[in-house]
Amino acid sequence: MPSHLFADRPAPQPPERGTVDALITQTRRLRGGVDAVRRDALVDEDDAQLRWQRALCDLAVHQLDDLGSHLDQLRDGPAARAEDAAAHAVESAFGQRPQAVTLLSRVGSAEWNLLNDAVSWSEELFQIFGRAPGSGGMSLDELPAVVVEEDQALLTAMVTGALVDGRPIDGEFRIVRPDAEVRTLHMMGEPVLDAEGCTASMWAVLRDVSELRRSQRAVRESRDDLQRRHHIARTEHRLAVELQEAVLPPWRGSLRLPQGGPGALDIAAHYLPSSSSARIGGNWHDALELPDGSSLLTVGDLTGHGVTATGAMAMLLGALRGMAVAGIGPGALMGHLNQLLEQTVQPALGSAVCCRYEPAGRTLVWSGAGHPAPLLFRDGTGRALGAPDGMLLGATRGAAYGQTEAALLPGDLLVLATDGLTRHSARDDDGQHRLLGLAPLFDGGRTAQDCVRMIVEEFGEHEREDDACVLVARIGS
Repeated sequence: MPSHLFADRPAPQPPERGTVDALITQTRRLRGGVDAVRRDALVDEDDAQLRWQRALCDLAVHQLDDLGSHLDQLRDGPAARAEDAAAHAVESAFGQRPQAVTLLSRVGSAEWNLLNDAVSWSEELFQIFGRAPGSGGMSLDELPAVVVEEDQALLTAMVTGALVDGRPIDGEFRIVRPDAEVRTLHMMGEPVLDAEGCTASMWAVLRDVSELRRSQRAVRESRDDLQRRHHIARTEHRLAVELQEAVLPPWRGSLRLPQGGPGALDIAAHYLPSSSSARIGGNWHDALELPDGSSLLTVGDLTGHGVTATGAMAMLLGALRGMAVAGIGPGALMGHLNQLLEQTVQPALGSAVCCRYEPAGRTLVWSGAGHPAPLLFRDGTGRALGAPDGMLLGATRGAAYGQTEAALLPGDLLVLATDGLTRHSARDDDGQHRLLGLAPLFDGGRTAQDCVRMIVEEFGEHEREDDACVLVARIGS
């Protein structure tokens, strides 16, 4: 079959067999490596990244199968059949049936003679169309009958362009086989002109690219899904950061509460992000002067990350501030927060510590809900305050929370921190001991801001799984 417009053009010489054999060997080796990566890849339908990687591997295997098939035919010539050594070599190398991977089952040829209406189809083309060889090849007029309706105009335009204008054919269309299976074919061909420049016949090579296009579509869809999820994640992260910045206290550096009088607190706080900056959690810290002259000190953490966690944190912190201003004590306040979490649309668990400091008597009344107790540093030593009973917020309906009172002295230092500060992994249980070990450094009249800086230097450089908050309060004289 000619592959050019005029029959008197000299045909190119085939490549040397040794060169093609080397390319076949390289292709099989590469195909085996890609297939090994594909087999070892974990498939998690909920992980867009893994699905995209698997789809890329599938597409690469299809393309390498096609390349191997083309090289086999280039080496053995167009007369090769499935039972030939080339097909068996592909079967043994690829571990699949020759019909599934070789050019023989996916590429066929045809020629339509316009002078005598003769039609010549290769055996492979009959297989592609699902037709018996005895039924004869389909003419150009009959071909649109098996083409999907949406693609019939495209096929007609390609054939008309070749026969009338002498343009080469290069396009794809879908056919419906007798078994109702839809296949995608890629058609390449050219008209053959006679000595007077008129179209005498047309030849074409048709390739079944159904699996290849299916793999490409899977790569495209998984890539689009991955990009969409990345966009959603970036948007949610930005919203979570903005919400967190809007809710957490606006003051930076040191804060003095109350503004005047003896026993005032020197307060400083800091938020420490997780190792993965995308994991914005529901951590909070707050300090607030109350109407009766006392001060609210609180830190806490809600389960989860992202907009959901920061939104729930904003709701909880707003309720906490309101109830504290209304004069509700720490124990009762925790009970109301627990009830609030029970009634949220999206269930969540939280831990918190809430302290009410009265400067006149330098007394601290506090309550906790599944949270590390405040640490008290005095005279170069540190200890955890005795914790009242209190389970996680949102864990059970109608939970009761106790509160306890501690007498403080001028110069005492209080440290409130979420457990993400000292716990860098599920196996890390010595963080509080390290924090208590900083007691000698806290002594000597250092400011709350100095102490926060020391804590961040001690814990902030380490890899942490979760974000954290720390609040430090120095008792004034």
